[in-house]
Amino acid sequence: MKKLYLFNLFFLLLLCNVSAQNQQDYSNNARLAQRVKALAEKYPQWVKTKSLTQTVGGKDIWMLTIGSGKTEQKPAIAVVGGVEGKHLLGVEMAIGFAEKLMASSNVDSIKNLLNKQTFYVFPNMSPDATEQYFAKVKSERSGNATKTDDDRDGKVNEDDVDDLDGNGKITWMRILDPTGKYKINTDDPRSLLLADASKGENGKYILLPEGIDNDKDGDFNEDGDGGIHFNKNSSYNFKGFILGAGDYAVSEKENRALFDFLFDAFNVYAVVTFGPTNNLSTPITFNSAAISKRVITGWFDSDAKSNALVSERYNKITKTKDAPKTQAESGDFSQWAYFHYGRLSFSTPGWWVPKTTSDSTRKEKKFTNEDPIASYLRWAASQGITDTFTPWKAVSHPDFPGQTVEVGGIDPFVLINPPYKMVNGIVAKHTDFIVGLAAMAPQIDVVNVKTEKVSDGLTRVTLSVLNTGDLPTYTKIGDRSYFLKKIAVKVNLNANQTVVSGRKTQSLEGIQGKEYKELTWLIKGSGKITIDAGSPTTGSKSIEVTL
Repeated sequence: MKKLYLFNLFFLLLLCNVSAQNQQDYSNNARLAQRVKALAEKYPQWVKTKSLTQTVGGKDIWMLTIGSGKTEQKPAIAVVGGVEGKHLLGVEMAIGFAEKLMASSNVDSIKNLLNKQTFYVFPNMSPDATEQYFAKVKSERSGNATKTDDDRDGKVNEDDVDDLDGNGKITWMRILDPTGKYKINTDDPRSLLLADASKGENGKYILLPEGIDNDKDGDFNEDGDGGIHFNKNSSYNFKGFILGAGDYAVSEKENRALFDFLFDAFNVYAVVTFGPTNNLSTPITFNSAAISKRVITGWFDSDAKSNALVSERYNKITKTKDAPKTQAESGDFSQWAYFHYGRLSFSTPGWWVPKTTSDSTRKEKKFTNEDPIASYLRWAASQGITDTFTPWKAVSHPDFPGQTVEVGGIDPFVLINPPYKMVNGIVAKHTDFIVGLAAMAPQIDVVNVKTEKVSDGLTRVTLSVLNTGDLPTYTKIGDRSYFLKKIAVKVNLNANQTVVSGRKTQSLEGIQGKEYKELTWLIKGSGKITIDAGSPTTGSKSIEVTL
């Protein structure tokens, strides 16, 4: 009996140890599913989960609805992670937000928030791609499992990456060649830079991702696993015939499922994307020329001001700094969320390589070139991180006989995903930000209600519909879509009452934060009336008036 007890104890400790190890790295799809289901089981009063759809690769697209009661009738924020398959941090930030929010659900302020607002969380929109991080051979991937003929040669996935040095990860090849465009970085010889011909510089290396020209067409790794990128398949600024975009916009099941849901979710007032685009560290700048085009390519002034207000809150809460400038790709989801969905759209990668200065104790010199790889390696050294670079190693390559070919360089994923030990702190800051964003939500109130008796049994009723929130009731671009729900105001009368002047039912254009619209009616009759005002993104308010 004692031996059986000791065996069971050892087995239990082994399971706990395995579980702990699983939590020391980014979540694969199985682990993500466990975390999603655990939230629903532990917090059934707040969390509902479902698989929105499955990818071509059979991976679930999970959706969590967080809130109480009729969640679809309460103002909502949509939180979306995994829009870029290489960005594993985005998945952790989305599911981590849900976990930390629920961990605080017994706090009065959070409980009150959950009773008033809804959060739709989509942790990973690229599960086929993120799973590549956990593969036997680790390589960066952005596309799903849709099979594509990327080089248009009539064959599918015939030229994928190859692990030439057998270390289980795909890095880079540098080939010594006088026609090469790259030179050794004098600041850090482990990295290469493009030679600047205008400065008389000559390149001496060809730089390629690690692999073989399997189909002998002169290109390397141009048609491998990983088909359509979620973040290139949106309808706004979609560009066909480019790698990863798909044959047409919203061609993929995961894109269609998310967009179909969101278009029906009229209560969403803001979308937060954890992805490569960043308009939170530095907000959008208003460009009048961009909104005068037939196809608008810039934010309206009032929306840009809202972005600036939220950006200020973001920087204050997260205390992030030195964010690099980003340029949205064609088909970018966060751009779609503003231009085609018509909501305030905020996006951040959450982390980037911190700037570091030279350390004299390490005999480091000031950099003379801007190079993200050299900057990362210097930062990694300052943090004691030593396992993210593969030293260059000569290999025999069948496509470059007689030439010096070396495999090595920066490891996959590390430039956009921090060491996992940093993730919890990043998630905590961004959870605080989303809670802070929710505190800025549009919310209407009916104030300054006045009644004035006039002749012939008429009463003049005047009031102001006030947006008490910091954000607009809906965006200026939403005004142009004719799709968002405006604030509806309705006067409810008894049989002996009549509206003589003013509209019994009317809708209001968007109201900016802290601003109001004044309304007035002439009503014939006596007794009481009720006036209702509300919209899906603002909530509702009802008042009673005595004539």
